[in-house]
Amino acid sequence: MGFIMDGIDAEAYDRSYSDKQLVWRIARYFRPYIGRVALITVMIVLNSGMDMVLPILISRGIDQVVGGQSASAIRLLIWLILVATVLSWSFNFVRQWYTARAVGDVVLQLREDAFTAVMTRDMSFYDEFPSGKIVSRVTSDTQDFSNVVTLTLNLISQVLLVIFVVAYLFSINGRLAWMAVAMAPVVIGIALAFRTIARRTTQQAQRLLATVNATVQETISGISIAKNFRQEQTVYDEFTAVNEQAYQVHVRQGFVFSAIFPILVFVAGLGSAMIVYFGGTAALRNEISPGDWYLFVQAIALFWFPLTGIASFWSQFQLGLSASERVFALIDAEARVVQINDQTAPPLDGRIEFRHVDFRYTEQESVLTDFNMTIEAGETIALVGHTGAGKSSLGRLIARFYEFQGGQLLVDGYNTRTFDLASYRRQLGIVPQAPFLFTGSVADNIRYGRPGASEEDVRRVAAAIGQGDWLETLPQGLETPVGEGGRGLSMGQRQLIALARVLLQEPAILILDEATASVDPLAEAQIQESLEMVLADRTAVIIAHRLSTIKHADRIIVLRHGKIIEEGSHSSLMAQRGHYADLYDTYFRHQSPDYQLEDEEGQSLSTSRVAV
Repeated sequence: MGFIMDGIDAEAYDRSYSDKQLVWRIARYFRPYIGRVALITVMIVLNSGMDMVLPILISRGIDQVVGGQSASAIRLLIWLILVATVLSWSFNFVRQWYTARAVGDVVLQLREDAFTAVMTRDMSFYDEFPSGKIVSRVTSDTQDFSNVVTLTLNLISQVLLVIFVVAYLFSINGRLAWMAVAMAPVVIGIALAFRTIARRTTQQAQRLLATVNATVQETISGISIAKNFRQEQTVYDEFTAVNEQAYQVHVRQGFVFSAIFPILVFVAGLGSAMIVYFGGTAALRNEISPGDWYLFVQAIALFWFPLTGIASFWSQFQLGLSASERVFALIDAEARVVQINDQTAPPLDGRIEFRHVDFRYTEQESVLTDFNMTIEAGETIALVGHTGAGKSSLGRLIARFYEFQGGQLLVDGYNTRTFDLASYRRQLGIVPQAPFLFTGSVADNIRYGRPGASEEDVRRVAAAIGQGDWLETLPQGLETPVGEGGRGLSMGQRQLIALARVLLQEPAILILDEATASVDPLAEAQIQESLEMVLADRTAVIIAHRLSTIKHADRIIVLRHGKIIEEGSHSSLMAQRGHYADLYDTYFRHQSPDYQLEDEEGQSLSTSRVAV
């Protein structure tokens, strides 16, 4: 149940904005379209004016009929009514058309801003917050935001109509007009009383919808695991529990929204009955004409409808404000990776220095303390150590995916915090253990780091990887669709594509999370052959799981609890009989082999054979 309740809780980066702040910020999005907004405002005024003219014309027609006016005068009124109706429709059409365009443009910009924020958040943000909830803010909440903008423009129209109607009511009969106006605070007070509960209920509904989205996304992403362990029913039960709570909150939200309008209509009905009674009495005493009495009754209807609409829309208005609040919170979330400058990274040689670096993922999870290490330009180092030793963290820090809390990280003597991250990361090549491929063809994924690369360049690089033999296994060659996430290909093929992607990018620094850890022996041999070419003439940091990769390294760094405890070549570390030798005996000695490791004099170090 604790998991379910998390769906209602705010995210850590959520923040509260006042209604004034939200409305002002929404207005800023309309600033580039001020001309269009001005036209919409004019159309609103004209449309509201025509809505007021129609009952006036009809009331004058009633007076003329009662007064025995000629048929020609009545026909003229009929034509005027038709013209007013056409004009009202035309003004409303133009208003709705330009409103749709303005709202569409604003929502387009808002989604772009939200998506830009998603792209610029650092990796720790995605470690902490479910991606499904983030997606919900970019899609569902921006749509709710568009609804509030449309409602706002409609409310402006309603407010103008109320102003016109009130002014005309006072021109007919001041006493009756004051009776109508006196009921307005009652209606507004009822609407405001619903404000707090409507806002809270709406926020809960939106958060639970995000939780449902996150649950569905996680389930689909891990469906193979669920099926492997026959946990379909458990997954279904978890989803049902979340969905049931979302249902309860949405029912509560529906009750809040549906309860307010009948209450407002009831109060408005009481007010209208009073006005009709006293107005009819005034008409019988000839204080007002029958036409004016009709006009007053119609005006009262025009008065109450927008007033109750404004009041009832207030709850729906809270829906849009809550949505905009969630979107703005995503946009305003503070980055943890902070650059102190944005200078374009120069062409890098790849010399990397960690100087007294402190790093932790959380306050309770310290990874590196006063860490020092230097990697020379063009050097290939292998990082080895038990799980949690800090191997992957070093690669993430070099890529500036995470922020370190103390010390300095220098590349070619430059503080990495001074670089424009886009220009810096263009010179980094990262190959994860399980590479992700985007929907499209093999060629599309190879040129992902260099979208402008020619077809010839893509083919040249692909042919160089594994001598191009792997291309023969693809049904359509480089145009073979990879499927969602690369599921249409084997893990070995995905790794070869990832290596081709890096080779095409020609980075100065390569970060490799052991590309051969999860592939078959044939793919491993192709990858190892490709690695020699990819690693040539560039700095490489390899998180090593296979001894075959370690053998290619210029230097082996042995880590334990974020500290360097040993470093050197394989032979020198084995001779020390320290931690590395223990790792070798535990993990590497029993790997399936194709060759023997030898010391610097060519003597066999072990009778065990090691996998390529």
